[in-house]
Amino acid sequence: MMRSSTLSSALVTAIFVLSSHPNAQSQTKAVGSKPEARTVAALKTPWGDPDLQGTWSSDDLRGVPMQRPDEFAGRGELSDEEFSKRLSTNTEARTRELNRVGAFRNDVGTRTFRMTSLVVEPADGKIPPLTPEAAARTASVAATRRSAPASWLDRSFYDRCITRGVLGSVLPVIYGNGNQILQAPGFVSITYEMVHDTRIIPLDGRPHVGQPIRQYLGDARGHFEGHTLVVETTNFLGNTTGPGGNGGGTATSDALRLVERFTRANAQTLNYEVTVDDPRTYTRPWKIALPLTTQPGYQVLPYECHEGNLALRNILSAARSEERTTEEALKSGRRPPRPSVWQGNFNAAAPPAQADNEER
Repeated sequence: MMRSSTLSSALVTAIFVLSSHPNAQSQTKAVGSKPEARTVAALKTPWGDPDLQGTWSSDDLRGVPMQRPDEFAGRGELSDEEFSKRLSTNTEARTRELNRVGAFRNDVGTRTFRMTSLVVEPADGKIPPLTPEAAARTASVAATRRSAPASWLDRSFYDRCITRGVLGSVLPVIYGNGNQILQAPGFVSITYEMVHDTRIIPLDGRPHVGQPIRQYLGDARGHFEGHTLVVETTNFLGNTTGPGGNGGGTATSDALRLVERFTRANAQTLNYEVTVDDPRTYTRPWKIALPLTTQPGYQVLPYECHEGNLALRNILSAARSEERTTEEALKSGRRPPRPSVWQGNFNAAAPPAQADNEER
């Protein structure tokens, strides 16, 4: 996986914000002011739709946990003292990054936020429990992770340069958070920096495609409610990616339905929230909300996932080498080597038909 950009911050496309103030010390208050509302109302495309275009990033949210830690139970925001500590830590890290020779990514973003978790519903900030079906899927993947991969199908779709999924492309990771929104009359497109995924979202009210048609990024349909773009996505392939960074976490099912809301807060901020509804995976729907922002000098660069990427080849050849070494040791009466600890950004393997198509 390759990425370059001198001190440029990764930028995300799908988006919800709690703040836009440069130092984010009063972000939740800044969004609701009347002057801000007038500014947002003026951001229109030539054909009159709310203008959401730009390159956006979740870089600023790397320090905010997905689920709310117990120490912040019952609170969606940090106290003044807690925020001051987070701000101080982030400022020190930014200073080190700016002064580091050879730095090529903005590991800490440019703003600090008060949020205690990215999950905002349920009210406790925790992802709801898994269904029994999903728990079994998770256990199967965990068992696979502990052993040498038998083939490329035991690695995640991200490892295989296929996709990170919708949620995995929005949530903040160490680099490559750049996402670009473009608009045309009747359409919105979202391009995610990593793996070159692009979603084309019609706004003309057409129905979803038929149920037998399934896609990695689902089938999206959008419409505007005031200044907010609402996107409903269905028709996902099941057992591919999960709601974690780079598509990690428990893989969602083909029953997944996402409802995203994109609201322009100002020139620097696009508000994003997404409701995850997958009755075969979670015991109830839940919601993520995060502020996606612009970053100084950032641009989406080519992400040539397979160019010079020997990861899969090396992983599989190492597994086969370990198997041969173990077999030879057992034949000669020697103690076999200690098994390696195999790890990775796993999700469950592709369905057989899908795997067959990939092999061809």
